[in-house]
Amino acid sequence: MSDRPSEKSIRYVKLVTRYLFATLFVGAGHTHFCFPEFYLKIVPPYIPWHQTVVDVSGVAEILLGAMLMFSDLQRIAAWGLILLLIAVFPANIYVYQHQELIPGSPLVHLLRLPLQGVLILWAYWYTRPNRPREAQSSATSAPTTASGGSQSSSAAR
Repeated sequence: MSDRPSEKSIRYVKLVTRYLFATLFVGAGHTHFCFPEFYLKIVPPYIPWHQTVVDVSGVAEILLGAMLMFSDLQRIAAWGLILLLIAVFPANIYVYQHQELIPGSPLVHLLRLPLQGVLILWAYWYTRPNRPREAQSSATSAPTTASGGSQSSSAAR
């Protein structure tokens, strides 16, 4: 008996965590409009139009989070979330450099930085197709000819 989780259980976990991840972003986007002062103070001063940046990032979080809930939109939404997470990273650095902006220990502020990488990897998971690893590798390998060589190499001769 194999210790590997079944394809069905992995798909289920991926679906449930996708909805959880999407809900996280929709909720976070909503807070941009409920508590804008929190976000306004963490926008670095070298970035112009603070209110516009907060509003646009909030709308992007809501839209991309909502899009992630639909299977046919999940890949584009996940790529959008990756770009968004990269775009807002300067705010995390700014908060680490100016810890008085948000109460918390220096360790908490430091841990927020690699957390952004975890969120990016989490989003990246949803850019990948829902196929077992074996099917992915066989789908990308070149079919073989009767002589045992690949068609691409025999065509090149």
